[in-house]
Amino acid sequence: MFESSPARRPRFAAARTRTSRLACLMLLAGLAASPLPEAAAATLPPPPSELYGDLFVAVQMQQIFPDQKTFVDAVPNSDPAAIVQQYEQSKNQPGFDLKQFVLAHFTLPSEPVITPPSGQTLRQHIDWLWPKLTRTTTAADVPPNSSLIPLPKPYVVPGGRFREGYYWDTYFTMLGLQESGREDLVDDMLDDFAYEIDQFGHIPNGNRTYYLSRSQPPFFALMVQLAAKVEGDRAYQKYLPELKKEYAYWMKGAETTPRGGATRNVVVLNDGTVLNRYWDERDTPRDESYSEDVATAKQAPGRDPKEVYRDLRAAAESGWDFSSRWFGDGKTLSTIRTTSIVPIDLNSLLFSLEATIAKACAQSLDFRCTADYVQKAERRAYAINRYLWNPSGFYGDYDWRLGKLTGKVSAAAAYPLFVRAAWPNRAHATLRTLETQLLQTRGLATTTVQTGQQWDAPNGWAPLHWLTLRGAQHYGDSSFAKEVGTRFLADVKQVYASDQKLVEKYVVEGPNAGGGGGGEYPLQDGFGWTNGVTLKLLDLYAPGE
Repeated sequence: MFESSPARRPRFAAARTRTSRLACLMLLAGLAASPLPEAAAATLPPPPSELYGDLFVAVQMQQIFPDQKTFVDAVPNSDPAAIVQQYEQSKNQPGFDLKQFVLAHFTLPSEPVITPPSGQTLRQHIDWLWPKLTRTTTAADVPPNSSLIPLPKPYVVPGGRFREGYYWDTYFTMLGLQESGREDLVDDMLDDFAYEIDQFGHIPNGNRTYYLSRSQPPFFALMVQLAAKVEGDRAYQKYLPELKKEYAYWMKGAETTPRGGATRNVVVLNDGTVLNRYWDERDTPRDESYSEDVATAKQAPGRDPKEVYRDLRAAAESGWDFSSRWFGDGKTLSTIRTTSIVPIDLNSLLFSLEATIAKACAQSLDFRCTADYVQKAERRAYAINRYLWNPSGFYGDYDWRLGKLTGKVSAAAAYPLFVRAAWPNRAHATLRTLETQLLQTRGLATTTVQTGQQWDAPNGWAPLHWLTLRGAQHYGDSSFAKEVGTRFLADVKQVYASDQKLVEKYVVEGPNAGGGGGGEYPLQDGFGWTNGVTLKLLDLYAPGE
């Protein structure tokens, strides 16, 4: 690669020095605080695909509900084994109706209708929504054999079909909760996530049993940083044990994986560089999208279906389910190869996690730990700038199996800027690439291509706008930050004015504003992360509204 040439090495050395200074600047001494208490091991039922066996396969493959998530969120009215036995005895009887059987033996999830008062401003509407999206599901609140994982404290759900808390969504929801003065909910959700780390060793994709085999982009350290802005540096001390445990989850296998190989979330390149990928422990169709995954695998002749299922699940861990970022041919879902990709977003977030642990260790006066994690952060920043920098002028993903960059421009390029791992000249080049290739009339497109998938053009997403805006601010480009923020805010305002709601994603290209499309399910409203980012944008660019 071009970075390895001798002429480039002094430049890399200088950049490593800058990165080291940056990491050291992030380390501050602080007060000690007690960590969260250890939780007892969770006793949970297996995911619905295992709990109901052939009944589950029949329900999902016959698609008796429009949304595959409906059945996996349903609650059995009696012992699952008895229901399965009754199904086996009844399924071949004349006149057997599968849907009626399910309706008789399960309570389906409900989606409460939210009718806001008339005349609310956008800000008033979001403040009004927070209680409507808040859930309390302690062990006493969750029925037996539900797929819902109980949590000790209240949490905010995104809305619509998303009836549980989601890992990376929550960071952007927290941004808005702080703007609304709901620091209590920020603290509650941090404690819930710490509880999950203590219970399971990681934060699941969401608090459902069928999500336990994977995590999502690791924003926990950034959530702790948000809490520290209000509570002070003791927040770092409080959550240090869980920060370390989450890091251990993502790095499992790093010491034993041979060069040129991968173990779980860890990839070790041929030169010994350790980076990370998205992964899922299971290689079966997702419970919540079973028939869709089976169909995708059938469209991939010559591939082992288990390999396809694993790549689909890994993309779900990324949060970008689905996107041309993961497709071998850049356009077709059946060519998905997520586990072959070293993603720019994941590795940037792990740099932030390493730097955050270093800061917390410094406050404990544990200087060996501090030096260790400063070195880890420095090594990762160097690797990001070596392997995930495209000389065309942007940060991107690296295909470790093929040994080359994927060459695809996406809004994920902003992540190294957001966490301050980018070299300044490369940060500015990345911003110009985003400006020329992704910035549209009403915001930032997710990628440059249209595939019919929701994490591609013409859709724009609130979290990606915030990451890009903050990344631009970190590197002194307030003008581009304002363009990104104000264009997207205008889109959100226009949709709210016409429909009186906030939605999961937006169309940012073309003549008409509106909610985005594509993907496996209809457009959802609510909507947690859009609410959070919108409040931040209002405060930045329309404080009187």
